[in-house]
Amino acid sequence: MEPILQIEHLSIEFIQYERGTGKVRVSPGMHKRSLPVIRDLCLEIYPGQIVAVAGASGSGKSLLAHSILDILPYNSRREGVIRYDGNLLTSERAEQLRGREIVLVPQGVTYLDPLMKVGPQLWKGKKDRETKQRYRRALERYGMEPETENRYPFELSGGMARRVMIASASAEKPRLIIADEPTPGLDARAAKRILGHFRELADEGAGILFITHDLELALAIADRVAVFYAGETIEEADAADFSDTSGLRHPFTKALWNAMPEHGFVPAPGAQPYPGQAETGCLFSGQCAKCRPECLSCEGIPLQSYKGGKVRCLYPGEEENG
Repeated sequence: MEPILQIEHLSIEFIQYERGTGKVRVSPGMHKRSLPVIRDLCLEIYPGQIVAVAGASGSGKSLLAHSILDILPYNSRREGVIRYDGNLLTSERAEQLRGREIVLVPQGVTYLDPLMKVGPQLWKGKKDRETKQRYRRALERYGMEPETENRYPFELSGGMARRVMIASASAEKPRLIIADEPTPGLDARAAKRILGHFRELADEGAGILFITHDLELALAIADRVAVFYAGETIEEADAADFSDTSGLRHPFTKALWNAMPEHGFVPAPGAQPYPGQAETGCLFSGQCAKCRPECLSCEGIPLQSYKGGKVRCLYPGEEENG
């Protein structure tokens, strides 16, 4: 089976200019710098599969979604290859597929227009009976009453608004769904219900990229988990590998596991480096208890296959030193 989405060596950087006290006016003599935010990212998603991308805030997760959709900011520069359904996902092709075969379920309910009723937002300017019936069936599928289409977004709870966005996405029968932190602020029961909807869509054949900072949520739904750290994929593993730390390969992934409440809530010392802070060596070296001199001096660590998964580490799977 061919992957529905294939990302090879994706890198994203932002071009920044030095700032003064007023407006920034670019001139020939102004200092410019490149700020790398994603480095050498590789990822695959197959039809019917949920791949969770888990990582702390600032690790580049949402930029991954924006890169696939080709909605990156104007001052960004992207390198690498993104393929959809086996073919190169160019800007022109992304524009054709966006909102149809490739859909985004965003993290903020502010994506809904507060001045427009739900129904007209779903119809997207179309008034034919078939379109309206298709979206009404989608709302009904996710437990929304018929009168929902006549309500404004402020009349909906957070959970209802997110179900409206999922209904909007699913009505188009997409092949790839990008869910960017779709459950913030929801209680455990509501979040579990939302995750169940994504599982249903995957079981119907869609590939789903589930972006989250919550490893527990990722493990509740995903088939595979890609762990992000400072803009890099540092491990890919089956969800089953997270049953205990012996199945994990990277020290940061083990630290995430240990930081979960049910595993002692033990945080890793230190903090994730800011973009551009570390130019060489392993980005996790400042927090790694088994860091060695070669981890600091190497030019780059490739993502390598290891024990049924992938890992970006010179010494994967080793026990940490005391």
